[in-house]
Parts: sequence; structure tokens; C-alpha cells
Amino acid sequence: MAFTMHSHSGQFCPGHAKDELEEVVKHAISIGYKTLGLTEHMPRTELSDLYPEELTPSPEQSLSELTPRHKSYLIEAQRLQQKYASQIHILIGFEGEWIRPAYGPLVQELYSADSCVDYFIGSIHHAAGVPVDFDREMFLSAKEKCGGTEEKLYAVYFDEQFEMLKSLRPKVVGHFDLIRLLSDEPGRDLSPAGSWGGKEEIWSKIVRNLEFAMGYGGWLECNTSALRKGLDEPYPARPIAEKFLELGGKFTFSDDSHGIAQVATNYVRGLDYLESLGVKELWTLERSTHPGTQNGQRAQLTEKSVPISKFRADLKL
Repeated sequence: MAFTMHSHSGQFCPGHAKDELEEVVKHAISIGYKTLGLTEHMPRTELSDLYPEELTPSPEQSLSELTPRHKSYLIEAQRLQQKYASQIHILIGFEGEWIRPAYGPLVQELYSADSCVDYFIGSIHHAAGVPVDFDREMFLSAKEKCGGTEEKLYAVYFDEQFEMLKSLRPKVVGHFDLIRLLSDEPGRDLSPAGSWGGKEEIWSKIVRNLEFAMGYGGWLECNTSALRKGLDEPYPARPIAEKFLELGGKFTFSDDSHGIAQVATNYVRGLDYLESLGVKELWTLERSTHPGTQNGQRAQLTEKSVPISKFRADLKL
């Protein structure tokens, strides 16, 4: 039973994604997905939160379009959930932001406002308010703002992630160690046995976050987008994944696709990686009511275990 819990489309994520959302759904069906989590980005609230690609034709116009676009996304997601219900189990969600603590109530409000929303992904794309995964220039800017070293940047990133986890308790924790993408050594082992073995503060923050997520029942996504971006391992890296498993943690699976071309990209490598860790099952969600809702009530969700062997068997790559 192949699936992704994290996906985007060019229709609702213009600028760095491609394709209409319906085309993404149809492609997912064609390659054997049985569940598809739709998770377009949540609206941001300040001009300073915009990315360079959003500054034209004007920052004010771009910002004003974000909330209406999110509402349009939810309407379209519900239409697609109805239309393709016999072919695929569509979950409706969004990817949260944590640019600053004020985003916590915004995420909760977006989730509460629409009963069609099943879940949200708890993600961190910033440190000290500066994007860490957009480009190297912004990454370096974030590093300077956090004190000038990667160690200090990592510390801020994982501290802000901890605040997000405490505030939101997301079922799906997005790309746990995204901070390594543009770092000097993306493959750096952050555990005591690694090249940063003397940086015990960083590892202790990672373990703290993993323990907290595990404690409330959060899942880490094994996110294969790291592989298409040139990293040797998905998110999270092996030492972090091993620690989470040691704690008894569960993994879900995501392509974090931004268009048809990225749906299930590197999925075989991702599954191989998980099996090398000893993982035998992945976790997704199943709605009690599908499609739609009953009497405006949010659908109850059941946690569903999927053997990796079954996941592989359903993929048509």
C-alpha cells in the first residue's frame, strides 16, 4: 500500500512547484499510491516572510494572495477527494511553518477552522526567522544571525523545532534534520560517535526532540526529497533515525514532491534505507469517513501499519 504523507503542487505552491493538483493525484494513482496526503504550504503573514520568488510583481500582492489560495486549495482538495474516492484515499492537510512562535496559534487556527483538514505537518524551514533550505546565501545569513557558526545555527534550529513540537504536537514531524541540506558537511554524523562528537549540546537537543515527539505519539517522516537534492541519506540521517528507533519511534514515508516528476522519486532507495535500519513497517492514517465529512464533523483518524513488503509490491515504478 504505497503512499506519501507530504506533497505539493504548482497550482497552490507557485514559484517552486509544478503541475495542477488534479494531475498530481492522477499520476499518484497511476503509479500505485493507495493513500495520498495533500499538504500545501500554509499562508504566511508578514512581508518579511516572503521568498525572493514572491517579491514580484509586488510583495504586497503576493502576501494578499496567500490566504485566499489556501482556501481555494481546501475546496479543490475536497473536490478531488470526492472525485477519486474509489481509486485513492486522499487525506487533506497542510504543511505548517514556525518562522517565529506567533505561528503556533496560526497553525492551530487553520487546523480548527476547517473540518475537512485531517492533519498538518510540523516543519521547520527557518532559524532565527531566516530560511535555511532556500539557497546557500540565505543559509549563511541564518548562520550569521545565529552567532556565526554552524554549531550555533544547529542549536537554534533544534531549539526552535522543540518549541514547535511542544506547541503543536504534530502527528507528522517534517524533514527532522533539514538544517543539514546546505551545511558545510551535510553528511556529518551528529551523534557522539561522529565528527561532531564533541558537540554534545547539539546531540542532546536532537535526543530531547526525539524523546518529546515519541512521548506524544508523533511520527518522523522518512523524507526522500533529501536524496533528489543530492544528499546521501533521506531525512532523518542514520544516527538520528537509529536513535528514534531505539526510543520506539515510528516512521511514516514521504516524497515531499513538488510536482508530478517528483512523485515517488527515490522511493526504492528510501525503502532500502529504512530496511537497512531494521524497519519493517511504515505508518499512515485512514479516515473513518471517506470521502467528505458527516454533519460537518471532522473525520476520525485511525493509525494504519503498512509492511514495507506490501508498500513495495504496490509501487509501479
